Amino acid sequence: MTFQKSPKTSLFLAGKLSFLLLLFGMLLCRTAFAMSPIQHWQTDNGVQVYFVPAPDLPMVDVEVVFDAGSARDGDKPGIAALTNGLLREGAGGYSADQIAETFDNLGAEIGILADRDMATVSLRSLTESQLLQPALKMLALLLVQPDFDEAPLERVRQQTLVGLKYQQQSPSAIADEAFHRAVFGTHPYATSSDGTPESVVALSRDDLKAFHARYYVAKNAMVAIVGALDRKRAIELTNQIVGELPSGEKPSTLPPVAALSEAQTIHIEHPSTQTHILMGQPGMVRGDSDYFSLYVGNYILGGSGLVSLLSEEVREKRGLAYSVYSYFSPWRVAGPFLANLETRNDQTAQALKVMQDVLRDFIEKGPTTDQLKTAKLGITGRFPLRIAENNDIIGYLSLIGFYALPLYYLHNFNKNVEAVTLEMIKDAFKRRLHLDKFVTVTVGEKKK
Repeated sequence: MTFQKSPKTSLFLAGKLSFLLLLFGMLLCRTAFAMSPIQHWQTDNGVQVYFVPAPDLPMVDVEVVFDAGSARDGDKPGIAALTNGLLREGAGGYSADQIAETFDNLGAEIGILADRDMATVSLRSLTESQLLQPALKMLALLLVQPDFDEAPLERVRQQTLVGLKYQQQSPSAIADEAFHRAVFGTHPYATSSDGTPESVVALSRDDLKAFHARYYVAKNAMVAIVGALDRKRAIELTNQIVGELPSGEKPSTLPPVAALSEAQTIHIEHPSTQTHILMGQPGMVRGDSDYFSLYVGNYILGGSGLVSLLSEEVREKRGLAYSVYSYFSPWRVAGPFLANLETRNDQTAQALKVMQDVLRDFIEKGPTTDQLKTAKLGITGRFPLRIAENNDIIGYLSLIGFYALPLYYLHNFNKNVEAVTLEMIKDAFKRRLHLDKFVTVTVGEKKK
């Protein structure tokens, strides 16, 4: 495959695209009710495809998602992130500079991301054939023929090691790592997606090639598409991107996350003026039957910013923290429930007690009728803004495909929120959160 380009043509196309993307960014807006129904099919080699037509603007967003996050690292922590990070550092004989220049000249945007569950490669392009087709060819090359050459491997490895060194000095990163290790124990979720300095140094080119060959396969992939295409063109686009992926096999199911048997308190000394506090436990899976009850309840508890109960008690009434919040992170198996704040070292004990009291009171009593009514108005009123642009929709589309959520998930979101009752929230929180088994991590000055 060759990419021929004229300097004048490249400059013209890049300038044209920059202007159009700026214009489209200002104009992109679609509501939940205007969004077309999600279409779904499977390619001949086994890739699951999810597609939403968005004909208003001549552009397309694509995300290719693999079950290849750090939960698949095994005994090589950091390999998933390093593999994903090297995809655009060389493929099919093209260097990182040549790949970047190709996408720049086409006005296309390429992105990569790896977290605990998934590894994602994304593309945004105009639908004009002379721009879209070469961008799709290069995207397919990154997925199927990454080079994993030694020079870019060492460069990305060193970048990762610098990031890990910074995390070792960051109180929030230290607290986060300690929290996940305590909550998840021996589960794959316990380890940071970036790995450890020792594991990253030990990773070899052969390790990355083997990981890619195992997990970057059709039966372990899904494609999300949002853009100005009809179904026929979307099928052609999908086949162009992933048609050459080997069929392969899906990986084994992740083990369940064990429930905590007792409370655990961890303090890590750090020379900072603020103490970072994390509290929590295993929470829920994506698609959990209690999802909307826990989601709406947590919106009241600590998920609605300055008007949440935690913010009211910790920040507004006592001035103990600038920011305090709580959230559930639903993953393939139970992700964490977490409450977080930062406070002055001399206020740590008081802030911790207030946060515990608010959590305990909410778990025991639940919200009031007025609090639930306000929460529903806030969630449903803001929901159209959360899917206002194509890149918002495609993020949800990837979640729906990867976690096998119902195709009508977005269209029924507000209805499911409205269906939540006080009794549902009280029941879900009492069954799911156990303050007497929470992990509590503090990072700050030495305890007095």
